[in-house]
Amino acid sequence: MTTHTAPAERLHHPPELEAEPFGDSALMLRVKNDDGDFRRAAGRRLRDVLLEVRPYGVLDIVAGVESLLVEFDCLAVTHEQLAQTIRLAVAGSGLEPGAPSASQALFVIPMVVGEEFSPDLQDVAEELGLRPEAMLQQFQSSVLTINLLAAAMAPMMGGVQFPGQVSRCVEPRTNVEPGSVMVAGTNAIIQPFPGPSGWKVIGRTPLTICDIREDPATSYKPGDLVRFDVVPESEWSRLEGQFLRATPEGVASDGTGWNGAEGGNSDLP
Repeated sequence: MTTHTAPAERLHHPPELEAEPFGDSALMLRVKNDDGDFRRAAGRRLRDVLLEVRPYGVLDIVAGVESLLVEFDCLAVTHEQLAQTIRLAVAGSGLEPGAPSASQALFVIPMVVGEEFSPDLQDVAEELGLRPEAMLQQFQSSVLTINLLAAAMAPMMGGVQFPGQVSRCVEPRTNVEPGSVMVAGTNAIIQPFPGPSGWKVIGRTPLTICDIREDPATSYKPGDLVRFDVVPESEWSRLEGQFLRATPEGVASDGTGWNGAEGGNSDLP
């Protein structure tokens, strides 16, 4: 006797999907569920399904933390027609979190800490009731998921394994250095270019995470996984300016072997 749900049965019990018109030529999609982690994982799965199915008329798909904006050609398809196509695709494929998709990449990003690179490190550790070393260890052991690309293609990541929420700065900084690794709540983000931010800075990567000279300008996308490795400050000059690319190896225990500039995108094994 099997306990697996047959495809035909799944068609009768699709996850509840909200599809609301967003202007004349877009749909805002949300998966209804009481579990926030499930909603975010299902949203990433929904994006993968739509990229695979490529419904007729769809022009672009923009990921949010718990939503998906689907832009379409209003001369080719209506809101109702597209919503029905998406619900059928979801019913046939399912949105339950499962194994990593073939398109999901893992990024291991080197991060330097120190007085110049981590102005909020001590404050964040104290807020969490930890020593800085223990806080950094928890941060490094977290496998983060890129939920969306924020302003200037900044990867906004969820899943930081802190024992509590990190508050934002009382007074936002007017200029944060590119490569700054910042936290707020249980989320993390990397600053691609100089600019203001109210997130707390706990480190900085010497790698270039967004470069308009590259095609595409970033090698990461929503749904990809990220892990940070603290490296010695002496590594900064060797790694500075290298373009971030996915790698299954990252930084070796002796600080060598980082191939951020040379390795291509790699799928998870």
